[in-house]
Amino acid sequence: MTLMVRNLSFAYSFRDILKNVSFQTSQGEILAVLGPNGVGKTTLFRCILGFHRHYRGSILVQGREARTLNSRKLSSDVAYIPQSHGHAFNYSVLDMVLMGTTSSINPLSVPGKRQEETAYDALARIGAEHLAGCSFSHLSGGEQQLVLIARALAQKAKILLMDEPTSNLDYGNQTRILQQIRLLADYGYTVLLSSHNPQQALWYADNILAMEDGSVVAFGSPNDVMNSNLLKTLYGIDIALVHSDYGTLLAPQLFGDHDTSRGEKLHATMDR
Repeated sequence: MTLMVRNLSFAYSFRDILKNVSFQTSQGEILAVLGPNGVGKTTLFRCILGFHRHYRGSILVQGREARTLNSRKLSSDVAYIPQSHGHAFNYSVLDMVLMGTTSSINPLSVPGKRQEETAYDALARIGAEHLAGCSFSHLSGGEQQLVLIARALAQKAKILLMDEPTSNLDYGNQTRILQQIRLLADYGYTVLLSSHNPQQALWYADNILAMEDGSVVAFGSPNDVMNSNLLKTLYGIDIALVHSDYGTLLAPQLFGDHDTSRGEKLHATMDR
């Protein structure tokens, strides 16, 4: 067990955001957090990261209560990877990754040779060492996301929290990022990622945490919890699960009740 959340509740100004959220993760696991906007996914991450400490319930990180850990100690266990984004300053890729090493040195010190080696090792692990001298702001969205992952690896935390890691990426880069995340899990990292794409969760995640209105409505393996009723609850649309030789595919109802022939043809084609 790397992370255990039990009966976690959190409120802003008496407005409940999280309500008795419970789940746990294991080493080498990808947990996909699904749900529409505003259900508490970001607040959940902020509680785990130590930004919100006045929660009810417990968050155990490697067996220790998160709110009792100082920022330096917590950052040695948990790293946050935001969505790819431009940067106001023209940092090099190496400088961006070096930022992940700052929690391991004195606050008044600057990264030295050992930290540079750590940064290069992190870039090499994701196959991006050739980008070290490039300007971060000049990279593609997919390359920026890889660099942000490398920065988290340089932090040497074994629990990675990823905020919609494939957001705003083209289809090819989405797939490459997800493949890299799968490799990280195989290396022993525990990955929690928020996603608006249940298809990706179905294919890449080991477990799914589905949230609605601040509460957990389903938790378990994709094959056990993913069904049309859950998807209707989360997204308010009819989505069929179509089993094919390529795995299970999600097929949203694209046509109204007045014209089902095209939908039937789609299902027939996918069943071949």
